[in-house]
Amino acid sequence: MKKENTTTYTSDFAQDVHEGLTQYPKYLSSKFIYDEKGDKLFQDIMNMPEYYLTNCEFNILKKHTSLIADYFNGEKGFDLIELGAGDGKKTKILLQHLVDKNYDFKYSPVDISQHILDDLEHSLQKKIPEVSVETLQGSYFKVLENLADYNTRKKAIMVLGSNIGNLMHDKAIEFLKNIQVAMSDEDMLFMGFDQKKNPETILNAYNDPTGITERFNKNLLVRINKELDANFDTENFKHWETYDPETGTAKSFLVSLKEQEVSINELNLNINFKAWETIHTEISQKYDDEVVEWLADEAGLKVIEFFTDDKGFYKNYIFKKK
Repeated sequence: MKKENTTTYTSDFAQDVHEGLTQYPKYLSSKFIYDEKGDKLFQDIMNMPEYYLTNCEFNILKKHTSLIADYFNGEKGFDLIELGAGDGKKTKILLQHLVDKNYDFKYSPVDISQHILDDLEHSLQKKIPEVSVETLQGSYFKVLENLADYNTRKKAIMVLGSNIGNLMHDKAIEFLKNIQVAMSDEDMLFMGFDQKKNPETILNAYNDPTGITERFNKNLLVRINKELDANFDTENFKHWETYDPETGTAKSFLVSLKEQEVSINELNLNINFKAWETIHTEISQKYDDEVVEWLADEAGLKVIEFFTDDKGFYKNYIFKKK
């Protein structure tokens, strides 16, 4: 049950929490998991043996570094713009190669978390100081509006980690269209897509026995408590993961273990939960070549190349404008 809301939203986070928890079924956006604590938890997830995505993409970038770099390069050099840069661990493989081979480029990492961007810039200054870095803080959609301003030379736009998998197909097409609009005919998009595979392998990646993924999802509730003066008890919620092999959709939920009421004082809001009611927190879409080509075609893009890991679990595709 909600009280009359008289609060002006102080942030996108506050608005998302209000809108998501007053809907049925309830949801929260996964992008807001990534505060300082969430960033650290996700780095822990990427190091889990069950989370195959990281090692697969490492394998691709190490195996095909030189060829990928050649695709990036333009006559006047290029701007390497990475959406959702995170800690940049995988990207540093490419950056080191680009520096070693004297490519003319500037690196612009984009992330919603200023904390993670500051850490990345500091790390690059220490480890690869030759890289020219310009960080861009904000959501993908806000930053994409300004990408067309990078128009003096080729743009190589990069999205690693299958970040597009956090979007349903309609939103993924919208995302790709926004990138396509910001691209010139010379520009390219280099993007990772996790592939459909044994459903058990996928479930294990998002439902680890050590509970790191559970703490990661529950960090949304922790953040609401801290920033919006709420009283979520994380022990009253269970993390639950599902995977549909037909659609390739993995979903994460927080399930209320009992009937309960939660107050979010900064929003002047009380939320009632029934026993076993859910909050949808994450989606992680899996793909095959046909789906990727369909998404690209709907967005005015075409696949011109792809690279895969030794197991065939994961692919990085290169797109250009049609």
